[in-house]
Amino acid sequence: MENGKSTELPPKSHFLDIQEVVEEGEEGGEEEEEQQQEQVTKIEEKLDKRPNRMKRQHKKFSRQVSLETGVSVLNKQSKAKNERGVLPRSGNSFAGYGEAQRFGVIHDGRRENFNMFRTKSTLGKQNSLLPLRKESGMDHSKNNISDLDGSNYESVNKSVPAGRYFAALTGPELDQVKDFEDILLPKDEIWPFLLRFPIGCFGICLGLSSQAILWLNLANSPATKFLHITTYINLVLWLVALTVLFAVTVTYILKCIFYFEAVRREYFHPVRINFFFAPWVVCMFLAIGVPPILVPGKIHPAVWCVFMAPYFLLELKIYGQWLSGGKRRLSRVANPSSHLSVVGNFVGAILAAKVGWKEPAKFFWAVGFAHYLVLFVTLYQRLPTSEALPKELHPVYSMFIAAPAAASIAWQNIYGEFDQVSRTSYFIALFLYILLVVRITFFTGFKFSVAWWSYTFPMTTASLATIKYAEAEPCFITKGLALSLSFVSTTMVCVLFFSTLLHAFVWHTLFPNDLAIAITKKRQGKETKPLRKSYDIKRWAKQSALPFVSALRKNNSGNKDSDGEKEEGYGTT
Repeated sequence: MENGKSTELPPKSHFLDIQEVVEEGEEGGEEEEEQQQEQVTKIEEKLDKRPNRMKRQHKKFSRQVSLETGVSVLNKQSKAKNERGVLPRSGNSFAGYGEAQRFGVIHDGRRENFNMFRTKSTLGKQNSLLPLRKESGMDHSKNNISDLDGSNYESVNKSVPAGRYFAALTGPELDQVKDFEDILLPKDEIWPFLLRFPIGCFGICLGLSSQAILWLNLANSPATKFLHITTYINLVLWLVALTVLFAVTVTYILKCIFYFEAVRREYFHPVRINFFFAPWVVCMFLAIGVPPILVPGKIHPAVWCVFMAPYFLLELKIYGQWLSGGKRRLSRVANPSSHLSVVGNFVGAILAAKVGWKEPAKFFWAVGFAHYLVLFVTLYQRLPTSEALPKELHPVYSMFIAAPAAASIAWQNIYGEFDQVSRTSYFIALFLYILLVVRITFFTGFKFSVAWWSYTFPMTTASLATIKYAEAEPCFITKGLALSLSFVSTTMVCVLFFSTLLHAFVWHTLFPNDLAIAITKKRQGKETKPLRKSYDIKRWAKQSALPFVSALRKNNSGNKDSDGEKEEGYGTT
């Protein structure tokens, strides 16, 4: 240039020249280039005069951007700020994981994300590696590392409030993440098997163990003696149920060892907390339905103590939360799976009566019946949510049958006869069963889920209660009803059993990613609310204006009356 100044830019700054690109063969191109260089030098002088704290570090750009491109980029950025899209639920938007991976802080993002749910010993080993990451030259990502080390792991380790589960999840099982919510783990990857193994798998044991009791009663009941059913069916089903219980228990213990934080999240889940009762209910089912070939005499009372003690301790915890009226009160967390926390009282009463302890059996029957009435009324009122259940999750309604049917069987075992109390409870269960049969369309067009195993044992319990009723009132109708319900429950268990085998070993879709345990403690996005229409706004304005107009009229009428009284007073004076 004429002034002799260098046209090269400083090494620590860059400028974005948003101008039209001039073609080489165009006239007057050299003059325009000189004007652009003069503008650059003027901007340099202005920046040199500014304080150092106002300067920004920039990178060099090796290409020129046209005016149209620059304007389009600015429009896209402004549009992205104004509009909020649905979160991808990839796990990268939480806790700065996306930023850390982009700068190279996390070399194995998959391992980092999954380690959040490991036990504290593993987390401590992972946090000890943070100084090595800082020494790798990534000082600009210090904030992201501090997030990984501090607040984010703290949010994972702390219990998630019950209201957060209802806000972030949907469905009666609360296992589906809403569209506007993000999760902690990547959704597009297959998680480790233990993270995908839910506690709802104990429902498989519930279905198989209850079937063992059913076929034992079909073989020994006087109402079904004409069928000549062998007790070996009971033996096979009992062994299969015991094997499945052993496999599920060992797998879940491994999950507790390696991914204890995931287990804690399942414990604080409003629905899955009820499945922590399932292992002890299954054990009591196996004790009640034990084959006579293995145990010909009475069961020792110590068996009842071993199985009922942990159930009772967990029951004190859950019922105390229902009664205290806190964040996990019954009106807030009630769902059909809550019947699992009530049915165990009746199952424990049956086992106590079989071992010869009548008074503990009466105690647990009374506790279970009192809480069943409260739970039944709460679920009928639909206090937690008024949303209709999705079609694929309608089998959850069968949980209503379990408690009254088990109550009738327990009362019969305690007092030795199927009297008025047993029949009243049985008729309640029978009515609810008929109510589901009438609405058979609820159970068509749905997809398979492993959680359905928990809803097979209520049908089996209703079949057992019907067999007891047929023994008290032997006739063609009662016997036919007992056989029909037994056939339906056995068919449902067989269908689910073969479906489970196909999904597990053929299609490999039995355990999808468990999104329910990966929700964030705080909402990362906001739910979009529909805009009010113009006529709604006009109607609101009219309604809000009515009290104001009426108040003005009252004031005006009051002023007129006071003015009239003053005029009358002046006239008299």
